[in-house]
Amino acid sequence: MKRGERPLADRLTALREALEIADGRLEVPELAPARAVLAKAGAREALGDATVVALAGATGSGKSTLFNALSGSEVSTPGVRRPTTGVAHATVWGEDGADRLLDWLEVPRRHRHSPEPALDGLVLLDLPDHDSVRLEHRLEVDRLVGLVDVLVWVLDPQKYADAAVHERYLAPMTTHAGVLLVVLNQIDRLDEPAARACLTDLRNLLDREGLSATPLLAVSGRTGAGLSELRGELARRVSARRAATERLVADVRAGGAALSAHCTEGGSATGRRGRPVSDELTDALAGAAGVPTVTAAVERSTYREGIGHTGWPLLRWTRRLRADPLGRLHLGNDRARTSLPPAGAVETARVATAVREVREDLGEGLAPAWREELRRTAEDGEQRLTDALDQAVAGTDVGPHRVPLWQRAVGGLQWLLMVVALVGALWLLALVVLGLFRLDDVLPLPRVENIPLPTLLVAGGLLAGLLLALICRPLVALRARRRARAADRRLRAAVQEVAEAEVLAPMVKVQRDAERFCAAVTAAAR
Repeated sequence: MKRGERPLADRLTALREALEIADGRLEVPELAPARAVLAKAGAREALGDATVVALAGATGSGKSTLFNALSGSEVSTPGVRRPTTGVAHATVWGEDGADRLLDWLEVPRRHRHSPEPALDGLVLLDLPDHDSVRLEHRLEVDRLVGLVDVLVWVLDPQKYADAAVHERYLAPMTTHAGVLLVVLNQIDRLDEPAARACLTDLRNLLDREGLSATPLLAVSGRTGAGLSELRGELARRVSARRAATERLVADVRAGGAALSAHCTEGGSATGRRGRPVSDELTDALAGAAGVPTVTAAVERSTYREGIGHTGWPLLRWTRRLRADPLGRLHLGNDRARTSLPPAGAVETARVATAVREVREDLGEGLAPAWREELRRTAEDGEQRLTDALDQAVAGTDVGPHRVPLWQRAVGGLQWLLMVVALVGALWLLALVVLGLFRLDDVLPLPRVENIPLPTLLVAGGLLAGLLLALICRPLVALRARRRARAADRRLRAAVQEVAEAEVLAPMVKVQRDAERFCAAVTAAAR
């Protein structure tokens, strides 16, 4: 491992975290290969540190001849017909535990090489032709290319620039340049200037594909030219016991790089950072929840109660003819539905618009896959809003119901004035009755400013009560408005809590998960 490079275990942890965050949220094709990398890492690390090297190439490239030359015997039958190699062959150098590894690789044909200290631990595979006319051969190549530790691409002078191998296999392996080896085989068929020109052209082609770190060797499986250099390269990788780890690191980096397509540059969103719910959203939700209806009912109910306590006693009974506006809404129980009317089309549209604005604000700077997850989260939150808002309104205390002291005092005074008027009325009635019996002088008849006192008591009590009721009406209305405003604040606070819980919090979580995902992907890829 290079100095300063992140260890494989840390990369795997980061990739696992990214997949856990994305699980059930992102629907992107890059997740499946990343999961396969984790599964491969878990299995490969348990199978020892043998080095699995695969020879891959096209029909007629001399791949099997080169494999036999390295194996020291004719393990794989070479040929030029298509298809030739149908299943992978393996040669093992002195690794007792290689059978479990080959079982995992599902390689049936195996050959054990005589002990050779420099190559002990090498498992060499001869893969089927990548350009085979048989689909199962091509699928087998693709499967093993993804599992081996070191990949040796065997090219020949005639087809070394074949687009099939470069576009499908070599160019996509930019992140695997360190675990890749390119061999130009059959070099014996070229004279020295032609061989040099061919190698120069191939080197330039690999460099343009981002494989400048990939070694290029010229060999001949038939004559043995360059074979010692190839053996030396393989021996170096085997002795380092790092090939499996380096391949896994390359795989994890490739998986992280693929997933990074769903991250913004810098790995974080630039939208709102958990700020409070906007006034527009609160207003829209309050309208949909029926807050204006409740506050109006609070005002009317408070006014009705205030008039009942301060109004003219002779007319108080009339308020019982109409139901309490607030009582009809069935508030005060967050487990029961209110009787508020459902939100209309206008209110629903305002809520949808406000939620969309919050979503767009939060999604600013997010990759499309995360914006799509933000959209789904917002839609789920909208579906829960109706019940959540109704429960919040139902369970909100809209203010104290106690009667103010001044209203009690006015009510007492009203009854006192009514008693005064009643005394005057009874006095007059008594005078009338006594007059019928010609007993006018039994009861005195005091006068005030020449007005009989009983008449003054009746008129004064009734007029004073009526005047007091009229004077108190503006005060009662003022208290009703104040209580309605207080109820509106409480209801809007409850609505805002619902907006935080059902709309903003889930979407902020998506935003933060996107940032965590990108941080994990970056840790895996770099």
